[in-house]
Order: sequence, then structure tokens, then C-alpha cells
Amino acid sequence: MEREVTDGEGITWTCVQPLSGISEAAAQVEGQDAYWVVCTPSGGAQSVRVQLGKDWQTDCPDETLLEKIAAAQED
Repeated sequence: MEREVTDGEGITWTCVQPLSGISEAAAQVEGQDAYWVVCTPSGGAQSVRVQLGKDWQTDCPDETLLEKIAAAQED
């Protein structure tokens, strides 16, 4: 499942859990209750990888997802 969010600069980010379709244990960040999610921009920015909770597709507010994307861009 993928999810799209648009930031304040008008860039639409498409976020997917790249390991969907495999076991939950394999997709989970080791030692944490989080999952790796890759977000790819519609413009010239670079894709980023963020850690999000299990139900990120439905339970993570757009603002939180955009904050995590912005923080990952700074790393």
C-alpha cells in the first residue's frame, strides 16, 4: 500500500513500505515497534527512508509524516 502527501513547497511524496508482502518480523525495524518506509518525491529532491509505526498508512497524520521526511532530508 502506498500513501501520498504534499509538502508546503508543492512536492508530492509517495511513501511505501518496501518490504510489504513479506513477514511482519522482516519488515520491522530491529528492536523497535517501527517499520521502514521509503518516500519518493515528485520533484528533484532525493528519496528518503523513515521509521514509522505499524499502522502508518492510516494512523500517522500528514503533518507528522512530512516532519519525518524533512528530518530525513537533513541527515
